[in-house]
Amino acid sequence: HFIRNYNPEYVLILSGDHIYKMDYEKMLEFHISKEADCTIAVIDVPLNEASRFGIMNTNENGEIYEFEEKPKNPKSTNASMGIYIFKTGVLEEYLTKDENNPDSDNDFGKNIIPMLIGDKKKVFAYRFDGYWKDVGTIKSLWEANMDLLPPEKLKLKDNDFKIYGRNYAKPASYISPKAKIVNSLIAEGCSICGEIINSVIYSGCTVEEGTVVENSVVMPESTVRKGSVIRYAIIGENVDVTKRDVIGTEDEISVVGE
Repeated sequence: HFIRNYNPEYVLILSGDHIYKMDYEKMLEFHISKEADCTIAVIDVPLNEASRFGIMNTNENGEIYEFEEKPKNPKSTNASMGIYIFKTGVLEEYLTKDENNPDSDNDFGKNIIPMLIGDKKKVFAYRFDGYWKDVGTIKSLWEANMDLLPPEKLKLKDNDFKIYGRNYAKPASYISPKAKIVNSLIAEGCSICGEIINSVIYSGCTVEEGTVVENSVVMPESTVRKGSVIRYAIIGENVDVTKRDVIGTEDEISVVGE
């Protein structure tokens, strides 16, 4: 009913747990040029990760002839980004069909897209080659933050780091002369007296003297008390890590909530 009120010719559907930057107008131009009923943004992923995604097989023209949702043995590495453009009439028709099917999971990847392909609708793949990260897992969220750091060949030297922020009422970060910071990002409003290595520290955080934060992410307004050691972890917002805590191992990303 909401969509009908605006009576659009096309509908763009976005997924909410991804990090990327895309010019949707170019995707729409592609959709119109192909006279597609549905266009799906796709990205090439490593074969060992392909089973996490909806995987598409296409012909030379980019038209999708097969769609498999999280296949155990993927036939390609063309992964759906969860970004769709539909002709409005087609979207309404197939959502209505799906709603009337009591056995449906009411899912685009599992139900709507396969039904379109099965009915020989024109479904095309729009290839995206920029940065994209699905942050649907703890590890992928950690990796997305680590991706902010310079690549191996550009690693920053000791106490050569970046402070970043926006122009609003946060004071500048305080970096103690006793602090050691290696290849890290420090946001505005932080107080850093400890050792920060290959880590991302969000705004308003305090890292006290004698602490080590390595290969980790510390979310806004959190405090790491004196003598604590944090490795391979995500520390949530407004967390107070008590003195001499030891958190995280290389085997698995640890998470500390508020």
